[in-house]
Amino acid sequence: MMGEEINLLVNYPAAKRDLTARAATKTEEQRRIAREFGKGFFDGSRETGYGGFTYDPRFWAPVIPSFIERYALNSQSSVLDVGCAKGFMLYDLISAAPGINARGIDISEYAINNAKQEVRELLQVGNAVSLPFEDNSFDLVISINTIHNLDKPECALALREIQRVSKLSAFVTVDAYRDENERKRMFDWNLTAKTIMSTEEWVDFFEQCGYTRDYYWFIP
Repeated sequence: MMGEEINLLVNYPAAKRDLTARAATKTEEQRRIAREFGKGFFDGSRETGYGGFTYDPRFWAPVIPSFIERYALNSQSSVLDVGCAKGFMLYDLISAAPGINARGIDISEYAINNAKQEVRELLQVGNAVSLPFEDNSFDLVISINTIHNLDKPECALALREIQRVSKLSAFVTVDAYRDENERKRMFDWNLTAKTIMSTEEWVDFFEQCGYTRDYYWFIP
């Protein structure tokens, strides 16, 4: 049985994106730098990523209550963030639910080495296609805007890994579109994603991969 399409990021502040400008100036070299997920992506220019990836409580702090309520998280819960970057979401989660067992994993050595100091020891470098945890290790596994950065076969592996290490619950968001206008906007904006599909195609893909947890979309 499939999980639920649910927008747990409804309280995340909306970004102002100049899609036309990015589409007009984006180059393969910028895409290459972004896909290294190093300093250029996190703390380089806007052309290759975030243009400076720093902690701001207005982003994740308003989102955390939705996760706590949806998955009944408390001090006894265990949570894994796949694609945790510098650990900002986990920091806000721990702040809202003291004592919770939170861990993070990210492919970027740069992000982990420059993570928020308060959660640095909870994070490690690793790949979503082979999570270094036992089956059913976490009550909840979260992966936000991460697995779509993999080629489709590896994306499938990542979904199976998320399913494997989660006891009951998981939540993923992926780049998607519902019509041709959204498809154009997505490809104008995208720098890093290698697997982008329509929402219907994603649902079919989830079923093929045996992913039965919650999900939602990133649509610029």
